[in-house]
Amino acid sequence: MATDLLNHKLDRAFDHIDAGGKGVIEREDLLGLAARIVVGFGESPTSVIGSSLVGGFDAIWSALMETLGRDGYSRISREEFRVGMDKAFISGDRYDPVFRPAMEAVAELCDGDGDGMVGPREFRMLLSAYGTAYDDVDEAFDRLDRAGRGVLTVDELVLAARQFYVSDDPGAAGNWLFGPL
Repeated sequence: MATDLLNHKLDRAFDHIDAGGKGVIEREDLLGLAARIVVGFGESPTSVIGSSLVGGFDAIWSALMETLGRDGYSRISREEFRVGMDKAFISGDRYDPVFRPAMEAVAELCDGDGDGMVGPREFRMLLSAYGTAYDDVDEAFDRLDRAGRGVLTVDELVLAARQFYVSDDPGAAGNWLFGPL
């Protein structure tokens, strides 16, 4: 069962998907988030990396629906999202085969030049797609850049996503992935 910290982070994730503030989410909402990310980087959703990212988000939705015993076109509430995320990815075994590839696709998109690094500019573009307040992005980046190099590696960004979505450690750097909680 998810802790208060995890529930708080899952609520933030729900709000990223529920951009219209309807109080329920559906597949198109999650794919809309994927499209905001892809288009924000000037990429086409049908390009190789765009398709990988959109497909990864679609796989996350499918895993949630399967875990909840719903068809892929159902709407889910905030509480159902929490339950599904917990059963599929936190206490369940679907993070590595399903969620991680989607996060790797996001990180690879951020690494436009393929050098394995994500700079502050790319990080800002990513967080703008998630709706993170402009003033919170620099602090989030600095919290994740524990080595103080001025860049994040793709692996650090993928690890931060894991920590945000599944870790109940209050000291995890990944808690800052989308700004202050």
